[in-house]
Amino acid sequence: MPLLSKLRMVRPLLIGATLASILLCASIAVAQSATPASPQPESVQRFIGMFSDPDVQRFLQQQSEAARVVTEPPVATPDADPSFSEFAMRLRVHVSSLLGAIESFPSETMRGAAMLQGDVQANGGTRPILLVAAFVAVGLAAQWLFWWISAGWRSWMTRAPFATVRQRVIALAARLLWAACFVLSFGLGSIGFFLLFQWPPIVREIVVGYLFAIVVFRLASAIFDVLLAPRAEEEGRFRVVPITKDAAGHWAKRLGYLVGWYAFGWVTIRLLGTHGFSVPARQLVAYALGLVLLVIGIEAVWRRPSGLTAGQASRIGLRARNWLWTVYFVAVWLLWVVGAMRLFWIAVVCAALPGAIALTKASVDNILRSSEDEEDGHKRGTVVSVIVERGIRAALIVGAIILLANALDIRLTQMTMQDSPLLRLVRGLLSAGIILLVVDLAWSVVKVLIDRKLGDTEAVLEVGSERERQRTRLRTLLPILRNFLMILFVAVAIMMALSSLGVEIGPLIAGAGVVGVAIGFGAQTVVKDVISGMFYLLDDAFRIGEYIQSGSYKGTVESFSLRSVKLRHHRGAVYIVPFSELGAVQNMSRDWVIEKMTITVTYDSDIEKARKIIKRIGQELFEDPEFKPTTLEPLKMQGIDSLGDSGLLLRMKVMTLPGQQFTLKRRALRMIHEAFNENGIKLAVPTVQVSGGKDDAVAAAAQQTLAAHNAAAITNPA
Repeated sequence: MPLLSKLRMVRPLLIGATLASILLCASIAVAQSATPASPQPESVQRFIGMFSDPDVQRFLQQQSEAARVVTEPPVATPDADPSFSEFAMRLRVHVSSLLGAIESFPSETMRGAAMLQGDVQANGGTRPILLVAAFVAVGLAAQWLFWWISAGWRSWMTRAPFATVRQRVIALAARLLWAACFVLSFGLGSIGFFLLFQWPPIVREIVVGYLFAIVVFRLASAIFDVLLAPRAEEEGRFRVVPITKDAAGHWAKRLGYLVGWYAFGWVTIRLLGTHGFSVPARQLVAYALGLVLLVIGIEAVWRRPSGLTAGQASRIGLRARNWLWTVYFVAVWLLWVVGAMRLFWIAVVCAALPGAIALTKASVDNILRSSEDEEDGHKRGTVVSVIVERGIRAALIVGAIILLANALDIRLTQMTMQDSPLLRLVRGLLSAGIILLVVDLAWSVVKVLIDRKLGDTEAVLEVGSERERQRTRLRTLLPILRNFLMILFVAVAIMMALSSLGVEIGPLIAGAGVVGVAIGFGAQTVVKDVISGMFYLLDDAFRIGEYIQSGSYKGTVESFSLRSVKLRHHRGAVYIVPFSELGAVQNMSRDWVIEKMTITVTYDSDIEKARKIIKRIGQELFEDPEFKPTTLEPLKMQGIDSLGDSGLLLRMKVMTLPGQQFTLKRRALRMIHEAFNENGIKLAVPTVQVSGGKDDAVAAAAQQTLAAHNAAAITNPA
């Protein structure tokens, strides 16, 4: 849902920016309609010229505000929390002032048009709209000149690689710098060139204000074009926000319109103030212009590409979500219109902050990912990415707190100079939040370091080497260290947060100690398991991947916990054995292993010839590429082990790495059997001989009788 989170990020733009086109059209129309058809008397011209004086404008505005304060009924102070009746009274006064502004808007427009007309006549009759258009054209010419000059810069950015983190950061910085210079050239060509000349005050305010709004719109469009890169697949550019091409094009355009319209409306409202419009009249225009932002936001939600919600299986869920966003936008706009600014800012922050945090995390991970992560398919964070992402998240949270504090009339600087239960609680909550942010940053950095170290130990090294032994030991200890540090960080964070809230943690720690002792007495076996496990790990008795045997338990070590070890038997069964029950451990995977074999040959076999054959086979196996890396000493015969009942027992031995002896043993026995057959050496087979005198005839007769009986049974089964 990266794009919905992006929409949350621009939610503050829906606040007050719909202030523009109505006023511009009205001011131009009124200015044109206010032009007299016949030459004005000189006294009238002097009177109109007085309105162009800024001092006169400020004086009239102060007198208007003072008169309105006297005539309006008293309202409760904003610092106090109003009751329902007071809120209803405020809403009634607010609505009545807006209705009054609708009636007085034409007269205020005429007065503002008269002031503007005086400056227009002093400027020779040139309309501000014509000046804006003319200087926009000059700015576009300066912008084209910069485009032509920076052809080499643009060519380098097109070919800039994005394989590594450093290349991505450099390329993005270069693109942002170029976009800023591109818009700055337009601003210098339009606003800068306009300010070189002397203009009447009102004309100067209007032209500079709207040129500034155009610069803001173009700057926002350029920044969104760099961050979202809607043409990334065509130009080989890098997209900071990990979204699809259609989504990037959709949101880059809508976000640019939102920022541009907000800047245009903000300038318009300020110009209304300089023209002497009352506060209700300016609010009326602002609310009307805010409808345009509302329409842009709703249109952006309903027409967003369906790929933005790939997790949704049905269109019903998507439509329901669109309706929820629509209701939210309308509710926020209505809260702004009725003047419920506290609820307005709470609603905006609650929706925008989670989305901004999620968008920041996705963007930082996308920029600072390494090429190794792309090769093996695993995402591994870096210390830099964690610090940047957590730092931006902390800045967003602090900014949201400051914004809400200003909206709720909470002065954070005065909280330290006052003392009350509520203020102490608020200070404690803020301190606890800061502590949690710091602990979260520290834990994230530690976790990333441990995870990356574990990732580096995934590749199996040379069997039996020192580096392989270190690798297996790290894979054994690092997960336990990670779990221990997580528990430690959580405990420290909770204790510090409680301390910041005013809770005495000394008795709490002492009580926890007493409870720990009681639990220790009641769970001695668990404590024994934990302590035994610590000593097993300190002694390096076994590691993950090693085959061990302890009593009736044997298998490959798969994982650990604080109190037990998991063994996988070679037949598939899993043993979960508490450490206290292990006892003496037989580790069959350390350093080396000697495999001994015996073979029985007949008494008439040539023992020296057999020794040479076994030695030759041992050398062949030792030089075999399959067995050479794992064979430490070649196969050789140790001699006659004993004189058996059926032949001579020959003993052999071979030294290999742990776990590698079985394959070599099977190959060696097969080769020895074939070589002995080829060289006439017979393997001894147990035999039984029966001898005697008269018993031989009796045995033969019995055998014949048994054979005849069996034949009769076969021919006559019934």
